[in-house]
Amino acid sequence: MGFLRFAAAVLSLRLSLAGPVVSPRALTSGVNTVTCFNSNYTYQQLAGYGFVPSDARDKYNDTIGGIGSSIAFNRTSWTKVDGVYTGVLWALPDRGWNTQGTLNYQNRVHKFAVKFTPTSSYPSPPNLQLSYLDTILFTGPDGTPTTSLDADPTGYITYPGFPILPVATYTGDGFGSSGPTTNKRISIDSEGLVLNDDGTFFVSDEYGPYIYKFSATGLMLQAIAPPGAYIPQRNGAVSFSSNTGFAFTPPPSPPPSPKDTTCGRNNNQGLEGLTKSTDGKYLYAMMQSALDQEGGPNNPYRRQARVLQYDITGSVPQYVAEYVVTLPYWYDPTEKASKQQKVAAQSEIQSLGNGRFLILVRDSGSGRAQPSTTSQFRHVDLFNIGPGSGATNIKSDSNDAVCGAIASSTGVLKQGITPAAYCSFLDYNINSELGKFGLHNGGAQDAGLLNEKWESLALVPVDGKDGADGLWYLFSLSDNDFITKNGFLEGGAYTYSDPAGNVDNQALVFQIQLP
Repeated sequence: MGFLRFAAAVLSLRLSLAGPVVSPRALTSGVNTVTCFNSNYTYQQLAGYGFVPSDARDKYNDTIGGIGSSIAFNRTSWTKVDGVYTGVLWALPDRGWNTQGTLNYQNRVHKFAVKFTPTSSYPSPPNLQLSYLDTILFTGPDGTPTTSLDADPTGYITYPGFPILPVATYTGDGFGSSGPTTNKRISIDSEGLVLNDDGTFFVSDEYGPYIYKFSATGLMLQAIAPPGAYIPQRNGAVSFSSNTGFAFTPPPSPPPSPKDTTCGRNNNQGLEGLTKSTDGKYLYAMMQSALDQEGGPNNPYRRQARVLQYDITGSVPQYVAEYVVTLPYWYDPTEKASKQQKVAAQSEIQSLGNGRFLILVRDSGSGRAQPSTTSQFRHVDLFNIGPGSGATNIKSDSNDAVCGAIASSTGVLKQGITPAAYCSFLDYNINSELGKFGLHNGGAQDAGLLNEKWESLALVPVDGKDGADGLWYLFSLSDNDFITKNGFLEGGAYTYSDPAGNVDNQALVFQIQLP
C-alpha cells in the first residue's frame, strides 16, 4: 500500500552517530502485535531518536519551538541510499511561547533536512539528524500577518469570500510595548498540517476551529468553517476566545465570561488532527476531544470526538461526511480515586487508506519540566470508519446545527450512533525500547526524559519507495512549548527566559509493520 502523506522529524543534532548502518527488515518478533480490523499490525522497534536544541533559531531570528504540533514530509524527497535515508520535513509550531500567556507570534511552518541512519548497536546516541532549511510565515488574505494572540471574546473579522474569522485586537506591538495604533489580525493556533502537490498546504487550528489553505508563500487562500455545532458560543453568540490570557499587561482584551464556552469547541480542544486520504481525494479533521455540549468541559465525559470529511478534488472543499471516535481512558494515580479516570485527548491522526487511521492519544502533565516525570498513557492507536467498520455517518442538519449534539452532557452517544471501530496499538512509554537511545519515562528530570506533549505523526516507507513490503517508519515529534532559557521572538527584539529551563524538541522514529 502507498501512503501519500509523508511527515517526519526535524532539527540539528548535537551528537554523532554510532553503530553500523543496517538494513531494516521485518523482525521475526516485535514489541507488540495486535489483530485489528481482521489484519495484523506490529510495533517492531524504536528505531531512531533525534532532537533540536531548545535555543535553535529560524531565519527570522526567532526561537524554533513547538515544532511537534504537526509534521509532514515532502513525499518526493524521501530517498534511501546505501542504507541511509534523507528527506525534507515540514514542521508546524503552534502559537509560540505561551507558558505565561499568548503573544503576537506570527504563525509559520519550518522546513528541515532529515538524515536518518538506522543502527543495531545499542545504547546509541541520536541517529536522526535534523537540519534547519527554511521558514514560511503566514499572512491573511490581504497580506497582514496572522497572530497567535488569543482571539477576542466577542466579534470577528471578515474578508470577501471567507467565513467570519477569529480576530485579536491590540495596540502597540502585541508583545507588551504600547503604541497609538489599534491593530487587528486573524488569530490562529496552528495544530494540523497537510501538504498538497501544487505547493499549497492546509493547516487546522484550535481557535476557530477552522481549516486554512495557504499558498506556497504563506498567503491565506481559503478558510473552511466547520458546521455550526463546532463554533464556540458564549452568551448566545460566537466567542472565539480560548481563555488562555496574555503574557503582558495590560491585556488587549478582557477574559471571556463565562470562562468556558457554553457549546461548540471547548477551550484549547479544537481541530488537533488533520490528514489526507492516501488517494489524495479527501481531507479529514478531528477534534481533540468532545464538543462542549457533548461532555467537553468535563474531562471524564469528553470522550466523543467528531471527525469531519471533506472532498478536496475540486477548487472548493465539500463537506461530505462526519463520524465520531470514542477516545480511551487513562488513570491518574496522583488524583483521589473519584477523579483518577480521565480521557486521553487525541493529538494527531494519520490516514492509512480505506477508512483506517492511526491516532495519537495521550495523558498530560507528565514528562520533561512537568510536575510528574512518569507518563501513564502515550499511545498510537488505530480506528476505522471504512467499509465493514459499522461506524455511523452522523452528518445531519440537527447534529450539525449550532449547539447540536450527538451525545449527552455526560458523553453518552445518542441511540443509533455507532462510533469508529478502535484498537490499542503502540506504546511510547516502554523503557526497554527508550533505553536504547538513553531515553526514559519516569525517573530523573534530565535531557533523556521524554517530553510531555507528543503531537505529530508521519509515515515514510522503509524500502525508500512505496512501502509495498508493509514496513514503515513512523516519525513523531514533541511540542516543547518553546521552553528555553534563551528565547527570542519578534525578529530577536523580544527576549524571554522560561522558568522551567531548557526543553529540547525531541523526535522519535518507530518501525512498524502494516497490512
